[in-house]
Amino acid sequence: AEHQHARYNPLRDDWVLVSAHRVKRPWQGQLEKPPPEDVPRWDPNNPLCPGATRASGEVNPQYEGTFVFPNDFPALQPDAPEPGDSDHPLFRAAAARGVCKVMCFHPWSDLTLPLMSLAEIRAVIDAWAELVAELGASYPWVQIFENKGAMMGCSNPHPHCQVWASSFLPNEACLEDRTQRQHLSQHGVPMLLEYAEQEACRKERLVVENRDWLVVVPYWATWPYQTLLLPRRHVCRLQDLHEGERDSLASIMKRLLIKYDNLFEVSFPYSMGWHGAPTGPYLEEDCQHWQLHAHYYPPLLRSATVRKFMVGYEMLAQAQRDLTPEQAAERLRSLPEVHYK
Repeated sequence: AEHQHARYNPLRDDWVLVSAHRVKRPWQGQLEKPPPEDVPRWDPNNPLCPGATRASGEVNPQYEGTFVFPNDFPALQPDAPEPGDSDHPLFRAAAARGVCKVMCFHPWSDLTLPLMSLAEIRAVIDAWAELVAELGASYPWVQIFENKGAMMGCSNPHPHCQVWASSFLPNEACLEDRTQRQHLSQHGVPMLLEYAEQEACRKERLVVENRDWLVVVPYWATWPYQTLLLPRRHVCRLQDLHEGERDSLASIMKRLLIKYDNLFEVSFPYSMGWHGAPTGPYLEEDCQHWQLHAHYYPPLLRSATVRKFMVGYEMLAQAQRDLTPEQAAERLRSLPEVHYK
């Protein structure tokens, strides 16, 4: 807790430098504007609201629950042409096809997940599972991710996420596939199943838990209040969760996100995403080395207006953090589970 040291991340096969003594620095970091608190519940000019017109000219239905639609500016399209042949191994290109969707969590713009009811969060989880099953029938990777807050590049406060399905395994998926496959081969147990069991016993990085799930600040965390959401049993994909696990997932997500908001009494920004076993052609393969999990990457460091920047040493050498994972977990764990609002 007092001296710098490096910690190994077995999921990414890399290291993070922990420099706990740096929190004593007098410089407190760049001040950011806090997120607006006066978001209107419904705005006809907000393209994610029910009944609003999007950039494509499409008019949203008067939806009352979740709402999924094709991204009007997709990063991946299903009919992209093949790139030309390369004339040198240092200038390689490959085909990249897919589809991108947007999913609204709720018709109200002034609600975020921690302020939604358990039934409403459960509806989001069910929609996630349906999308992974639907898109994963043909695409090898389906990435669900939520960017929350302007600090994480989200320009629209309406509660929503994105779902990108790709014809290839992205870099992070390839990396986690390799490390988890190697761990199962060497140790005979899925890496993150063993890790969850260890963290459940050790408690020092545990944030919240219930009968089916636990949330920890991972031993190798990079971001100040980064967390990892893990099931207690071996589960490969979101659609494999049974009814009780989906209910308890809604509960633990709400508890975690309330703690995040309570930390600095602000709508807590983060990027989060689900990782599970690949789909498409991989549905016919043995993927028992995979364990379903969700990553939460929040940028805030010392207050609602002071963020952690990943620059300089982090970009050119390796990841570095100023707060130990144990300190971060203890602070999150001690927060109330009643929302500050």
